[in-house]
Amino acid sequence: MIKPSLTALAAVLALSSPAMAEKLTPERIFADPGLSGPTAKGVALSPDGKRVTYLKGKPEAANVQDLWAADVKGGEPYRLIDSAALSSGAKELSEAEKARRERARVSARGIVEYSWDRQGRFILVPLDGDLYLDSVADGKVTRLTQTGGDEVDAKVSPKGGFVSYVRDQNLYIKPLSGGDETALTTDGKDALSFGTAEFIAQEELDRFTGYWWSPDEARIVYTRVDESGVDVVPRADIGPGGATVVSQRYPRAGRPNAVVDLFVRDLASGKVTALDLGANKDIYVARVDWSADGKTVYVQRLSRDQKTLDLLAFDAATGAGKTILTDTDPHFIEVGDDFRPLKDGTFLWSSEKDGDNHLYRHAADGKLIAQVTKGDWPVAGLEGVDEARKVAIFAASMDSPLERRIYEVSYAKPGKPKALTAAGGWWTAKVAETGGAFAGTYNDPKTPPQTALYAPDGKRVRWIEENRLAEGHPYWPYASTLPVPEYGTLKAVDGEVLYYEILKPQGFDAAKKYPAIVSVYGGPHAQKVNRTWQSPSERTYLEAGYVIFKLDNRGSGNRSAKFKRALDRKLGTVEVDDQLLGAKFLAGLPYVDPGKLGVMGWSYGGFMTLMLLTADNTPFKAGAAGAPPTEWSLYDTAYTERYMGKPDENKAGYAYADINTRIGKLAPGSLLLLHGMADDNVIFENSTRLMSALQKQAIPFETMLYPGERHSAPGSKTKGLHVLKTHLSFFDRRLRGE
Repeated sequence: MIKPSLTALAAVLALSSPAMAEKLTPERIFADPGLSGPTAKGVALSPDGKRVTYLKGKPEAANVQDLWAADVKGGEPYRLIDSAALSSGAKELSEAEKARRERARVSARGIVEYSWDRQGRFILVPLDGDLYLDSVADGKVTRLTQTGGDEVDAKVSPKGGFVSYVRDQNLYIKPLSGGDETALTTDGKDALSFGTAEFIAQEELDRFTGYWWSPDEARIVYTRVDESGVDVVPRADIGPGGATVVSQRYPRAGRPNAVVDLFVRDLASGKVTALDLGANKDIYVARVDWSADGKTVYVQRLSRDQKTLDLLAFDAATGAGKTILTDTDPHFIEVGDDFRPLKDGTFLWSSEKDGDNHLYRHAADGKLIAQVTKGDWPVAGLEGVDEARKVAIFAASMDSPLERRIYEVSYAKPGKPKALTAAGGWWTAKVAETGGAFAGTYNDPKTPPQTALYAPDGKRVRWIEENRLAEGHPYWPYASTLPVPEYGTLKAVDGEVLYYEILKPQGFDAAKKYPAIVSVYGGPHAQKVNRTWQSPSERTYLEAGYVIFKLDNRGSGNRSAKFKRALDRKLGTVEVDDQLLGAKFLAGLPYVDPGKLGVMGWSYGGFMTLMLLTADNTPFKAGAAGAPPTEWSLYDTAYTERYMGKPDENKAGYAYADINTRIGKLAPGSLLLLHGMADDNVIFENSTRLMSALQKQAIPFETMLYPGERHSAPGSKTKGLHVLKTHLSFFDRRLRGE
């Protein structure tokens, strides 16, 4: 999935702070401790409801995480597992694990994931390719594996009887009572793997696992992934010590995907039962879930054109199955995580069929019982269910697309949702399996992320990580001059409302005219304009005297289905028009120098930067394009075909969005092109073809390449500072003449 990597600063408002703030330098942004303060990641509530666990970076090395806990009844949070005590962190991860972390956008080291068993007796911690088990009763940490390969996607079985994992493309289980591991599959090698999520499932469908335990841990359903038909794209992985060639199975738009089959294994008998997904193998296995009683396997089957999503129900014992629900859309369907089987046999499901994403309740046979939520706003996600009270707990931006709150609504007797959290900023939540309590994280333009435990009614029980912006906080020396974000709206040509944000330079003088930079993403999913506390990296532009402008164009997330589908089959059109509209508005502001406009973006934002620099009568004098997809037929199947169809079905759309057909309009010297030289998402070929085309036409441009870096170079601990300083240097020269 093309996701934004550069983050922007959303400022704080009036604060009691030091009289004179220090200047925030690029070097300080990438130093420790992290400027946004201690944040809780991967928050989970223990099954018994007695404590909350989470990941937290070390003060001296924010990128290295430990496992922490906080008791619900009070007391100071404490560190459960020190990652340094188990591993030096020096181990070279396997290519498979590197790729898996890149797909999940995990850049941290140390403990990056963990899981509870459903009984609350154990916490499983994968660390640098091996597995460790924390016994909650006595706090003893036991090393479970020590092998040459990496154990990945490890889980504790629901009742705590086993640990499961994938190693060298096969699925294994190991009894926690002692004894040897058992290989559930043995044929995994070369292009065949078991229990894994293929590249497309991870990158584009947000499915990161390939096996699922039944609630009674009697069975496991797992994938068989055959990538033999997927094109091998030789990728030069160029690092500081030289280059290696990686033969990556990369399914480009219009080309074959992996073939995914599903099997159920009964652990007691060893019987393996195939689940019939249909005669057409050219589909996506989007989601797999178990019923609450462990008798039914639910599979979400997405058509290759992503216009049809079927929910299939299989008898786990016999493999007999049928389609119980079908959702269709003439444009495309985006798969979410809102399917929830309930103990009474009914289930919750989400759909955009009424124009916005909303929750629905269905009977076991798929028949609609009731629409649970309604309104001119989308449900952002079903966060949890309290079956005792028959309520669904969800996140939504009901007040404004710029804010998000947590709500509950009865699914038995649907009515008006009840807000559980306050307005004004942005909330996320992790809801307990039972009871409705949740760990909520809140942030807004004056509040860095704060995490606390909340009762089912939304009352705060205790802080987990208060992270109060006060004396002693890493950001405190800079707090008195935090920029004030200004929000507003524009109207697209079709009347749709577009939200924008402006950040003004430090020491702003309304009588002066400033150069301005548009920070753009522009593609599907992303939302750049909201009332959140964001990374402080863009403050360096404000310190340097730039205005920063951001606008969410048509196609971006957290809006109606119509708004998101405006770019269907025509990437590089309506979203470019909206950004040009924003640039025209920006240039007309009395304090902006219209002759000194720049634009920058990474990934889809890099594509947008190139489209904007080559637009007719472009107002932009300079642009920094990072890791841009320059020809959509070079990008992967699921993302590209969702929005563009296959290349042979939409030749005009693909041709229009091919950057190389437009570069004759590029002003000499106006482009800075950046790319990681080990990028396995937007393959480096996207930039080399552009470089070659520019050279053939003798159009001067600047280039900065990053050896060893993948797609997320701007967030890299080693290269992020250089990325930022390179941008600043480029704009200083091209917009300010320095």
